[in-house]
Amino acid sequence: MVMDNSSHPRGSKTIRIPCTEEQYNVFLKNRKYFKNYIAELCESYPELFPELISEGYYLHGKTAASMKMNGLRLYRIKLSANGEVYTIAPSYIMPYMIGKVEAVEHALFLKKFDVPDWALTHIFGQNDMYWYRAGCALGRSSVVGTTVRSEDKVPQHIVVDEKHTKLQGEKVYVPITVGEHCFLGIDICQNADEKDLTEAYGVFSEEAKNVSKNYNPITTNTDGWGATNRAIQALFPRVTLILCFLHAFLKIRKTCKKDKVTLSSIKKRVWEAYSAGTKRMFSQRIRRLKEWAESYSFVSDTTKNKLLLLCANKDKFMLAYDHNSCHRTSNMIDRLMRIISKSLVNRQYFHGDIQSARLWLRSRVLLYNFAPLCTRSRKEKVGLHCPSKLLNGFSYSENWLENLMVCSSMAGRRR
Repeated sequence: MVMDNSSHPRGSKTIRIPCTEEQYNVFLKNRKYFKNYIAELCESYPELFPELISEGYYLHGKTAASMKMNGLRLYRIKLSANGEVYTIAPSYIMPYMIGKVEAVEHALFLKKFDVPDWALTHIFGQNDMYWYRAGCALGRSSVVGTTVRSEDKVPQHIVVDEKHTKLQGEKVYVPITVGEHCFLGIDICQNADEKDLTEAYGVFSEEAKNVSKNYNPITTNTDGWGATNRAIQALFPRVTLILCFLHAFLKIRKTCKKDKVTLSSIKKRVWEAYSAGTKRMFSQRIRRLKEWAESYSFVSDTTKNKLLLLCANKDKFMLAYDHNSCHRTSNMIDRLMRIISKSLVNRQYFHGDIQSARLWLRSRVLLYNFAPLCTRSRKEKVGLHCPSKLLNGFSYSENWLENLMVCSSMAGRRR
């Protein structure tokens, strides 16, 4: 099976602006009103436009009439500085003119919950391939560039891990990066070795550096897999690797699940050590845990060895005390990875080529980042918040899909 790892988004020549259909209809009739609105947006949201627009631009006609959108034509502008031409598209129009946001937003929202394409066709019309392509088209955008609005919002403490899945019946791996409860990167590779993982996590690295040129996360939480650690260190030389404490406990629990008494004793002592407030206190508790492990009569030597291994990794766990906001466990990525796992089971894994699998994965995580959260999963009860809005503290539109359209267009120029 040939694995094609090319996933770099093409440069965007579309500037998508937040506006209503009524506003844009006025723009098409009143050029002065249009230019005034663009000037206001350039002042309020400069990140939506090319940097050179500050040196001036002029209108450059309109696009050809769209047959899909009843003859709609879009303004084009030409930059004075370098002559580049951009299309000004409204946020209520989907890319490739496949329809209006209001016509597809409910169907794409249901895709977040793995509703199959045939069911979307039954409810909303069109056809199965229309909904499949509408979803996968989202995956062409940069995940980091779309999700993170500005340089100072790129998470400095991240968590990485790999999900095992199948492509055409063969085992493949899905490296995932998360931060601030958002998916920040996802890719697919054939092997879990250093070379393939470096290339896969390199997609996140490149996209993050397009947003923040000198991006280097302060800490990265991993499960301790050697190839993962080496891949992250190759991409971010100054990063501090934090060993996941939860994975260490789960390895112990796996060896003595049936011995409830021993497991209860281990659980109490291990998490008591984890809750230590300082390095010194943590070190003392790990030392007492080791003494107890050496004197306790375990059911199996495997359990004892795993417990002693946790104690031997004391110095790796203690690094977390140098970084107050770092992730000591992989809880965040485990929760988000369950979403991907459930989706993969529902679709019976991947049966096409590597690129279609990659587009599906990227579109899936962007839907999670931008689609509204369940009200019961939010502390705030006002508005339909989504992970990207909670990360940035801002959205360009109250409509989640329009906000995604604007952000994805902005991300296309971050190269």
